Amino acid sequence: MISALMTGFIHRDLGEWDRLRELFHPDATVDIMWFNGLASEFVDASARMGATDVSSKHVIANPHLDFCGDRAVSEANVIAVTENTALGYVCTTHIRFLDRVELSEGRWRILGRRSSYDMSYFNLAPTDFDRASGGDHPHEYAALAQLLSLSGFPIKGRYPTRGSKAERRIKADDLSWLTGS
Repeated sequence: MISALMTGFIHRDLGEWDRLRELFHPDATVDIMWFNGLASEFVDASARMGATDVSSKHVIANPHLDFCGDRAVSEANVIAVTENTALGYVCTTHIRFLDRVELSEGRWRILGRRSSYDMSYFNLAPTDFDRASGGDHPHEYAALAQLLSLSGFPIKGRYPTRGSKAERRIKADDLSWLTGS
């Protein structure tokens, strides 16, 4: 059932906003590179992004799960292919969704989604684009950050990357939440 929550992210790629909203608890939060806030607001922001020249496809593997009663933490590998057709950019980013999931009223839902970035690269960019320019972003998500920023979705701050202190902190926080300690 929890695997279906992870792969249910297909509703974002398909623009099925009500079905995407159902994956999350009413008070769930999302903290990813381009959005930080309530999951309900994330769905609305995704719909706004979906109305632009930016589109994405998320391929999500079966998650690794740890359970404790009516709680679980999930880590799922994600390959996101993102494009801006008007600008001629396509990038692939390898991400891991780090989720808190909870059983409530007989139904598992995502309570919190965070992510950690493993690698990102351009598949296609205009010929006059400087591919070596990563801006102020770590290479693990520089391509995606550049594509989104150029598309009107500026990326501010630093985000967890594979093995980083920020990623370790998320995992420690999730384990504490899972065990209630």
